[in-house]
Amino acid sequence: MENRFVPLLLGADINVYSMARAFHEAYGVKTVAYGMFPSGPCQGSDIIDYRVCPNNDAPDVVLANVKKVAREFADRKVIVLGCGDNYLTSIACNLPAFPENVVAPYVSLEQMEGLIHKERFYELCDRYGIDHPATYVYHKGEGHAFKLPFSGPYVVKPAESATYWDHPFPTQKKAYVLNTREEVDAVIDEIYQNGYEDSLIIQDFIPGDDSFMRVVTNYSDRSGKVRLMCLGHVLLEEHTRHGIGNHAVIITEHEPELCEKLRAFLEDIQFTGFSNFDVKYDRRDGKYKVFEINCRQGRSNYYVTGAGHNLAKYLVEDRIEGKPGSLTVTKNRHLWRVVPKGVAFRYIPEQYHDEMRALMKAGAAVNPLYYKADRNLVHKLRILKDQWRYYQRYASSTPKPC
Repeated sequence: MENRFVPLLLGADINVYSMARAFHEAYGVKTVAYGMFPSGPCQGSDIIDYRVCPNNDAPDVVLANVKKVAREFADRKVIVLGCGDNYLTSIACNLPAFPENVVAPYVSLEQMEGLIHKERFYELCDRYGIDHPATYVYHKGEGHAFKLPFSGPYVVKPAESATYWDHPFPTQKKAYVLNTREEVDAVIDEIYQNGYEDSLIIQDFIPGDDSFMRVVTNYSDRSGKVRLMCLGHVLLEEHTRHGIGNHAVIITEHEPELCEKLRAFLEDIQFTGFSNFDVKYDRRDGKYKVFEINCRQGRSNYYVTGAGHNLAKYLVEDRIEGKPGSLTVTKNRHLWRVVPKGVAFRYIPEQYHDEMRALMKAGAAVNPLYYKADRNLVHKLRILKDQWRYYQRYASSTPKPC
């Protein structure tokens, strides 16, 4: 099987390493990856041919690198996966130009842009009966005279992330949690003063710590049928300015009603490829409320593979082998983490500790960055050093739960 295809991943973070590990575990194949910097968990890995390329997410650079690898492995299929939002539209706009031996499991650019733009996505949620937080869409130039249909705390975030990050400023955040209307007005002004042009999303803040978050990861085959759904109960997230929302600890669980609603949505819009939904449980009304859809596997994707449902296999069996498949919804409990045990137990509420210990004792737990087949000593030391940095990161940004 390893002689029939080669994975080509764009990015350099835990997302890339996790998918490369999934491909290596299932097929023994070495992944080619392009990242912008000689750092991260991919640099020096035995399972990744990591190549540094400046401006790696630009559409013309993406096309050039895909064509290069397609020529290099002309006798194989090349599976292209973007492992960050900045790569998705660059892949989608190049779909018609990719060589014949390239497999890129993505929807069209038009459909993708409609899904990842939060204003349009919430319109779809309303149409399909998918719950989401109470929302006000702010358009540039409205000023401060608008009225919000809910009280604080408030969440403010860009409707379109890619262009938002194209205009950096010192206090820039992925999302802002604000207590007063005056703070909302100030953040709006700061964002637009720094060059962002698209709409902003202002939402009712759903109460609850990280453990109220959920993530649902899916794979839809080439015909638009969902083959895999896996819901993760997030117990801890990262809290740095640019890392807000990145998952750090997850336990898989089963929520059939939520999964069925999302499955029906994905199949009706004929989505194909990987997707994941960010969700939060609202204890005020007992509903799961969706924040966004990502048209890719998430940074925490190995929580699915670690639970026994290898994401690479679902993709290869569909796009390379052409095997038919039915829907799998995961039900087993499994623990995934990318932080040290000490960090996990210090910052996760105690009510989850017993099950965490039980899953670890049963061997139903994984940190995807520790892979026995990856033997490079320098790589291992780099991973260990970065793991220890989490103690400092959380100490400076995260209060210990009561």
